Amino acid sequence: MEAVSKTAQWTAAARALESERPDAVFVDPYARTVAADTGFKLLDRYTGAGTVEFLAIRTGYLDRAIAKAVADRGIRQVVFVAAGMDTRPYRLDCWADDTTVYELDRPALLLAKDQLLDNSEPPSGVTRRPVAVDLAGEWTELLLLAGYRTDRPTLWVVEGLSFFLTEDDVRRLLGTIRELSAAGTVLLGDFASRISLINPLARPFLNALAEDGAPWRFGTDEPEQFLAECGWQVREVRQPGEEGAEFGRWPYRVVPREVPGVPRSFLYTADPA
Repeated sequence: MEAVSKTAQWTAAARALESERPDAVFVDPYARTVAADTGFKLLDRYTGAGTVEFLAIRTGYLDRAIAKAVADRGIRQVVFVAAGMDTRPYRLDCWADDTTVYELDRPALLLAKDQLLDNSEPPSGVTRRPVAVDLAGEWTELLLLAGYRTDRPTLWVVEGLSFFLTEDDVRRLLGTIRELSAAGTVLLGDFASRISLINPLARPFLNALAEDGAPWRFGTDEPEQFLAECGWQVREVRQPGEEGAEFGRWPYRVVPREVPGVPRSFLYTADPA
């Protein structure tokens, strides 16, 4: 698999470690399987300031935001953008009957994932449809051919992707998602701040990613404004450690947004503007 795709196994390894804690924020029974040896080797390699803690918080935040969107809006069409080794179609119990989950990612990753899961099936009432695409290129026709309907509200999850893309690619991606979205749609995702790309405390982590062909390229200090420019209205933004994005995992003091020059991560929930 490509270098960026292999980072999906790194995040799966982090989910496995969290799942095995007695006070786990979530339990992913598939994480160790899809992480495989590669994920745990990368877990040792991609060490950095708060990276493992952030991955646990991000998963917990998005799990809860997904469940809320499904419950509040009755959404039955879900798209995981850069699905990686995510196993939510299998492990979450929030899905409504007759839910279709589309997983977008590179062909080699989707194939490897199916092999690692040994063709496991999601729970009854959930249909999973992998769609092999290049998210930096044209992918909408492939999604439509897979059965995606533009007249249905959709839950889009863009997790752990934006930092690997250029700003132009992120804008194009979020704009395309907006064009495909009906009323009642929800967008969930995460961003890094600009200074996170040069954070000296995370330099070993960032250098390792760059050496492996997966450098971080994009960050924003104004997620609300950036999303608005791409056609989205933010409902909430949380930094790790803030209420609703803490779970007893964040080891650092939360610095208010108005204080400049601090590396940050953002978790967001947005609606079509």
